[in-house]
Amino acid sequence: MLGEWRLFLVAVQFLTRLPTPRLDDLPPAWLARSGKYFPLVGGLVGGLAALALLGAHAIWRSGPLPALLAVAVGLVLTGALHEDGLADTADGFGGGRSPEQRLAIMKDPRLGTYGALTLGLAVAGKVAALSVMPAQLAAAGLVCAHVGGRTAAVWTMSLLPYVADPAASKVDASRRALHPWELALTLAFALAPPLLIMPCAIGIVCLAAGALAAVLLGRASARRIGGHTGDVLGAVEQAYELVFLLLLSAFSAAGPLA
Repeated sequence: MLGEWRLFLVAVQFLTRLPTPRLDDLPPAWLARSGKYFPLVGGLVGGLAALALLGAHAIWRSGPLPALLAVAVGLVLTGALHEDGLADTADGFGGGRSPEQRLAIMKDPRLGTYGALTLGLAVAGKVAALSVMPAQLAAAGLVCAHVGGRTAAVWTMSLLPYVADPAASKVDASRRALHPWELALTLAFALAPPLLIMPCAIGIVCLAAGALAAVLLGRASARRIGGHTGDVLGAVEQAYELVFLLLLSAFSAAGPLA
């Protein structure tokens, strides 16, 4: 049990800026094995962002500010890890003409036009979606979207080959794939919030739409660069979040959710 707790802390340390006990000199396999807890870390980040949204909503009863603050909390907690991957992926896929060029562009720390536009639209889309929903539904949606987004990233990591420079990766490329039971566990983590904290049918439909967006982006990555990189995982996570929240806001706009 202590070992599993340490794996969870490894996942928190890897995905967020939250303080954790020092975990030095861990075997290389630990980071890969911690992947099964990435959805729980997503739930932690989403939960804190949801609390920020509810707290801000108690002060500003309407308008986009509570949604903006909630998204900002998520950015601060993660150090914009996934958003950085989204921007780099957009630059690489938009500007490169060959797999080698795309990977080189994605590795470049400078932000290009494709990345800036994609990142700006994604953040604006999430803020807009959250701001038109009732506060309680928006808070539940944040938790579900963050959990599901990390689950989508873990599945992408396990099902597509790693194609970037192995020496530059924090996770050993040969250890990236999780065991089937670990993947099943991440799926259970992703299903639990939509089933428990929001209208069940709506939650499952939004989950399916987010998963479809992640699959399509994964397929595009396989065609364009032959697999995945860390940046692609961030882009997959963001695509899931955005589609989940946009569809949830559409259901909310259509009428009260039972």
